[in-house]
Amino acid sequence: MTCYVEFEAGQSLPIPCKELLEKCLEVVMEAEACPYEAQVEVVITDNASIREVNRQFRGVDAPTDVLSFPTVEYDEPSDFSGLEEHAEDYFDPDSGELMLGDMMISAEKIREQAEAYGHSVEREFAFLAVHSLLHLCGYDHMEEEDRLKMEQRQRVIMDRLGIYR
Repeated sequence: MTCYVEFEAGQSLPIPCKELLEKCLEVVMEAEACPYEAQVEVVITDNASIREVNRQFRGVDAPTDVLSFPTVEYDEPSDFSGLEEHAEDYFDPDSGELMLGDMMISAEKIREQAEAYGHSVEREFAFLAVHSLLHLCGYDHMEEEDRLKMEQRQRVIMDRLGIYR
């Protein structure tokens, strides 16, 4: 499992981001029964930068906590069958890892939300990483049924991580 982490706009967090991301990735891939080693690219940035990307890609002119950009198109969430038929699109030719996609996280939003919800920066960061990783596995929350399913998966994974509010 590989997490490539880039800190932009001078943003950092008082936690071991790369190690926590790797742990989240490992637990999500195990929980979703992914048969492959996987990789993600993560940019930790500020509200201004994530706002611009949110505006460009989602048409929402406001900062958000996390954005997810999946590489894989799934028929069903975490349906990893048939990916090898498109190996050139989905697998890193050097490492052989499944390239799940990219995520962008606002360090400012993590701090704000941790304070607002009364939990640690580590918990907020892990929650947003898990949420984004599930998006990279094909989950969404546009419909009520899908939202409930995704929230249930988040709870299971956060429990497995042992990170609570």
